[in-house]
Amino acid sequence: MKIANVIDNLIQYERGEIDVKEFEGLEITGKLTKLGHDTDRDKILYGQKHLNDECTGVVTTCWPSVAVVEKAHEIGANLIICHEAMFWNHGDHTNWLKENHNETFAKKKELLDQYKIVVRRDHDHLHSGIPASESPDGWADGIFYGYAQELGWTKFMKNFNGIPFYFDFPVGTTARSISHHLLTKLHLNGCRIEGAPDTPVRKAIIPFHNLGDANETINLINKEKIDCILTMEMIDFTLAEYIRDSNMLGLNKTIVQIGHFNTEEAGMRYMEKWLPQAIKSLEIPVKFVQSGDMYHFISEN
Repeated sequence: MKIANVIDNLIQYERGEIDVKEFEGLEITGKLTKLGHDTDRDKILYGQKHLNDECTGVVTTCWPSVAVVEKAHEIGANLIICHEAMFWNHGDHTNWLKENHNETFAKKKELLDQYKIVVRRDHDHLHSGIPASESPDGWADGIFYGYAQELGWTKFMKNFNGIPFYFDFPVGTTARSISHHLLTKLHLNGCRIEGAPDTPVRKAIIPFHNLGDANETINLINKEKIDCILTMEMIDFTLAEYIRDSNMLGLNKTIVQIGHFNTEEAGMRYMEKWLPQAIKSLEIPVKFVQSGDMYHFISEN
């Protein structure tokens, strides 16, 4: 099967429609928008000239780092399906890198050319939905449903599409126990907890990006009595400050944070299980390759 056909089959398998408000945080709601074959995010990031090559294997990953590219070549895969951009900017624009003779860009490009690898980003389509029998409408966000599947948390899920994602955990769950579970199941090196590690957790959410202003998220936490925020990003301002003050006042609030890529990577790990069905081939090898922790963790007492 040609690489182009593999990609086409994947796109046809995914829902390909999004609620604009749920996906982008805009004011329009209830209106499903068709994505089309490509979007600003979902496109060939590299290797356009090799789309008609026979697919020798597929690697799924969150971010196609140099190590992931090397591993794909090592196992004989010439298609990488990733969730995040490859060249360090929204839209994966490369002209600015070429114009400035960026050394890292040149070396990474050289590897991709040498190995004749195609890189396809699957972001919007994957978030739009994959088939899921547990979901009321038969669709679930491919990333966060995969996250729940990999963690054994589907029985705790309260919704299958749209940010934030809600979980109701059983009595006895704490921020510490959630952290250990994440580290073990997702093969990570470290986790950050805001608030007391033994804070009891019943109601948890994965919110939208936490990159600055957090008024909406703080209001939601307060209104719905959320105990734990499984945030992807965490900065010192706004949300982290609020949770720390809340915890110091004896209110049941905590953040458990493993990072954006580590959170969404679970969905790409789960993709390894359903991708053969999606691309209509059991003969093409499919392998998840972990891009892994972005940071080293050093703790000194």
